[in-house]
Amino acid sequence: MMIEDATLGLLFGALAAVAVVWLLSLAPPRQTLSFNGDDGALSFLFENGKLLDASVEAEALLAAAGSSSDWKDITKLFQERFLVPEHDFPPPDRDGIAYFGARDASDGSVLEIRRTGNRIRIDLARDTQSDSASGHKLHLIEQEMEILKSANNVAPFPIWSLDDNGDVRWCNPAYDALYQKVYNRPPSNAQPLFRLPEPKLDLGKTRRIPVTPPKTRQTVWYDVHRIETPSGDFYSAVDANAIVRAEAAQRNFVQTLAKTFAHLPIGLAIFDDNRQLVLFNPAVIDLTGLGADFLSARPNLLSFFDELRNQRLMPEPKNYNSWRQQIADLVAAAADGRYSETWTLDSGRTYRVNGRPHPDGAIAFLIEDISAEVSLTRRFRAELELGQSVLDNLDSPISVFSSTGVLTVSNTAYRELWQVDPEASFADVTIIDCLRDWQALSAPSPFWGDLRDFVLEFTDRAAWTGKISHNNGKSYLVDAVPLVSGATMIRFVEDSVATRNAMPQVDVDSA
Repeated sequence: MMIEDATLGLLFGALAAVAVVWLLSLAPPRQTLSFNGDDGALSFLFENGKLLDASVEAEALLAAAGSSSDWKDITKLFQERFLVPEHDFPPPDRDGIAYFGARDASDGSVLEIRRTGNRIRIDLARDTQSDSASGHKLHLIEQEMEILKSANNVAPFPIWSLDDNGDVRWCNPAYDALYQKVYNRPPSNAQPLFRLPEPKLDLGKTRRIPVTPPKTRQTVWYDVHRIETPSGDFYSAVDANAIVRAEAAQRNFVQTLAKTFAHLPIGLAIFDDNRQLVLFNPAVIDLTGLGADFLSARPNLLSFFDELRNQRLMPEPKNYNSWRQQIADLVAAAADGRYSETWTLDSGRTYRVNGRPHPDGAIAFLIEDISAEVSLTRRFRAELELGQSVLDNLDSPISVFSSTGVLTVSNTAYRELWQVDPEASFADVTIIDCLRDWQALSAPSPFWGDLRDFVLEFTDRAAWTGKISHNNGKSYLVDAVPLVSGATMIRFVEDSVATRNAMPQVDVDSA
């Protein structure tokens, strides 16, 4: 019985050995590189895009690189080293294995990505000791150093670092080239190219520093910026000559404008896009009485108009609570070029204030003293009203036409005789319009045609008189008198009460 059991055991062992050999024959050939299972291997296991597990070396790599456990962050660590196409990383949604070689031909490492269901495993081949976590990090550091070195060599502006004594500790090729150009000799740590006004520049602030070659008087300007890093303070300089020239040209232009505007009798105040006063001429001081100290302090637009109100140099607002809103509306109108007002002051002076937009959001205000113009206009209007009053008190109907035949003046007697009101018409009333009214209320006569030609004639003329018959049963003598500037006065006088003047008379009816 014991022999039979031993025989059966040998038989089953032989069958098991044959089965193992047969299964091994079906397995794929073993790779030459050793993945998975070696001590110190880099392995990551993801499930549904989330990190499920990682080897000790993999966790050390994540800690050293400061990366999160996110799929994108982890894969970026390998994309910089291995030739992983974007469309194959992660691999397509199917089970399988993909291998990717290193970008550097001298790097013999291979990356394996294996997908099984919803799990993806990343393994790094370890044909050398450099494929440990520290070795992979070293590869990444070397690649980053190459990139930084290339960026440092091609940077067009100087970059340098100073030690505690203020000497140059490190500089880039652009700094060396500029130093060589300025001093015509290799750089010297004891003689920095840029002489800082203080031991350290304020962080985040830019200082404009001049560089003057010893044998020339031409100064070049650079904007120097300080950056604080764990490795020390680094400085960078950007060529600012174009900016300096532009600012100088702007200052010269402003000075030229200031000299030009200084002789203008109109006050000019320009506010920039921040509504700060940036330019004013002496006429502003003369017209407003605002002190030069106040204007030179660059007040904002609201303070400017507040001071004008305090000095009673602009109309007092009816409601002071809405004063700020009125100023805001004023600024909005000036920005659109719609602000134009006339200020009548308590002192009797009258100002015309216009707001005009300027480029880059600036606003210009023009202040003009029109007191003399207003006074002249008022006096002229008073004289016109006086003359009109005199004409209205005359018994004879009178009308005056310009050289172009437009009715300019008529009195009350004229309007009553011909039953018209020229002031009620929006359009100009001409001699043709008047003749139409006259002929409608009088007997037919060829005199009207001669009168029309006389009014519109530009040659030398002499006064003359005609006679017409009105529908009211009265006859009128019509005196046509030439006036200055080609104007003509026409007067209608009743024939029974007319006093004959020593002027030629033409009897049209007898003719």
